[in-house]
Amino acid sequence: MFAKIYQPAKTAMQSGKANTADWVLEFEAAAARRIDPLMGWTSSDDTTAGQVRLTFETKDAAISYATSRNIPFEVKDAARSTPVAKAYSDNFAFRRRKPWTH
Repeated sequence: MFAKIYQPAKTAMQSGKANTADWVLEFEAAAARRIDPLMGWTSSDDTTAGQVRLTFETKDAAISYATSRNIPFEVKDAARSTPVAKAYSDNFAFRRRKPWTH
């Protein structure tokens, strides 16, 4: 039972950074999912892979939880980009390096 600890990225459906501050501990699947021959749905007998998702306020709290329960884990640090201040007038600025197209 291997786990990964990461900070989720923001979804494409939101412009803010909601639900990205917490750290998540998820278990990886122990077996491959199988396809139901009649309906074509995928299913698995492993409940920890898709149904168990633990959230923590800090990365250290998630690591200490995994180590206290002897769960092997991998920490994936996301590269956070710095926001760039942009304005509509920047599209027409003289310092613009790329040609403006629509």
